[in-house]
Amino acid sequence: MSTAFQPKDPNYAERVRASFALQGAMGTLGATLADVAPGRVVITLPWAQHLTQQHGFLHAGMVSTALDSACGYAGFTLMPADAAVLTIEFKINLLAPAQGDSFRMVGTVIKPGRTVSVVEGQAFALHQGREKLVATMGCTLMTVTGRDDVRG
Repeated sequence: MSTAFQPKDPNYAERVRASFALQGAMGTLGATLADVAPGRVVITLPWAQHLTQQHGFLHAGMVSTALDSACGYAGFTLMPADAAVLTIEFKINLLAPAQGDSFRMVGTVIKPGRTVSVVEGQAFALHQGREKLVATMGCTLMTVTGRDDVRG
């Protein structure tokens, strides 16, 4: 799928990593970039008590936040060097309680576009060497250029 996509910026990975480092939200969650490839980004997140809901599962808001970032950065890998990315819409399907030792959020570009891109996301809970799909996301992104208040 995304392996056929060619990035417009040869330094896309460095650009994604620099932008990710600026995200206070990802830092708050303890999320890290595990993999950056053209049209695909993987973010990992450890389980932490302060990120749970009342039953001890990772809160749906945390799942949504990390999955949105994985999708956004997947699209960002294919954007021009002078572009920034903003999510304009997403829908999440919560398939199972987010219960695990850690989580893997995968964003994969379905259709890149000059201004609008479509990306799919999958969230996996990892527990004792097993992986379980706990959420999917459909995400629409906007390529932003020429704005001083939206960069990188």
